[in-house]
Amino acid sequence: MEKKYDYLDRLIAFAGDVILMVGGLSKHVTGKYLFDQIMRSSGSAALNFGETQGAGSDKDYINKARIALKELRETEVNLRIMRHVNYGGEQRDKLHKENIELIKILSTIIKNRQNKV
Repeated sequence: MEKKYDYLDRLIAFAGDVILMVGGLSKHVTGKYLFDQIMRSSGSAALNFGETQGAGSDKDYINKARIALKELRETEVNLRIMRHVNYGGEQRDKLHKENIELIKILSTIIKNRQNKV
């Protein structure tokens, strides 16, 4: 029996991979702000989507999911800045692709949930 891939698990893995990428980079002052910010936004996306699991209503679910989407979009901009200043290399590019997929999936989840309401 094939296990259904859980979106929350994917967000958690993404946030963990961001932490691992940043941990391997130089802590020079020029990157510290970017590194701290991307760890917070990627982790926040996972945490906020996790809160949807206990949402009391569809409206509450949508609001929490929108916060997670906002955090993923912030992460995406940060990855683009990191690409511009050449931080993270191939690892960053892989995370950027995953982040874009996560944004698309979550946008669809929100749209589908809104259509139910």
